[in-house]
Amino acid sequence: MEFFQYDFMQRALAAGLITAFLCPLIGIFVVVRRQSLIGDGLGHIAFAGVAAGHLAGIYPMAGALLLTLGGAVGIELTRRRHAQYSDMGLAIIFYAGVAMAIIFSTMTKMPSSGLLSFLFGSIVTVSLQDVGLIAAAGLLVSGILFVWHKPLLLSSFNEDIANVSGIDTGRVNMIFSILTALVVVVGMTIVGILLVSALMIVPVAAAHSLRLGFKATLGWAVGFSVLSVTAGLLSSFYLDIAPGGTIVMTAIILYVLIAVVQTWRENKA
Repeated sequence: MEFFQYDFMQRALAAGLITAFLCPLIGIFVVVRRQSLIGDGLGHIAFAGVAAGHLAGIYPMAGALLLTLGGAVGIELTRRRHAQYSDMGLAIIFYAGVAMAIIFSTMTKMPSSGLLSFLFGSIVTVSLQDVGLIAAAGLLVSGILFVWHKPLLLSSFNEDIANVSGIDTGRVNMIFSILTALVVVVGMTIVGILLVSALMIVPVAAAHSLRLGFKATLGWAVGFSVLSVTAGLLSSFYLDIAPGGTIVMTAIILYVLIAVVQTWRENKA
């Protein structure tokens, strides 16, 4: 119970649990749409936004959010322009994010420790303001997904059938890109820009190994994500190691364990 005696760990746990719930909600659609690297592409844009926000004298998270939303819109518009090469838009945004991050980080006077905290995560420095913003983003993303989950699911599995069914796939895809950008910005405060995509994908991959239906897979993915964040935070607190890497490694260990058990069960059967 020593863990809960510190205010900063209470804030870290609150922010972490919200993020743990959000990431698989988006991540399961990312996996179905075969866009597992979109988190990395948007993460680089977010890093450029952090540096640009500090350079402009505004809250770095606000700069990250604005630029990441723009990057998400850019990815979707480029994907429509090159429908047969959907990964091209992601690659272009990825390289643009890297280039802008290099330029802005050399121009800004932001301490290197501040930039590194966004790259690798700094959950223990989360403020009440950050928790409030993360909670607001969580409510927004959850609400939109609740309303749009059916058209989003259909367009993710088969966009042609969704079009025939009367679904405006252009609008659905744009909404999904924007929601993904929001989750990336939220997640970067927990595990860092370099690892946020992992928290979106690895718990979903672990749940997918169970070979259940979509809803059950989503439920298990959220459970694995919450377990990874909680266990990762506890481990980082008592072992005095980086929380972002610990959270992601916990998720990867869960995935490996589940894969081994499932393989053993299949061979035994």
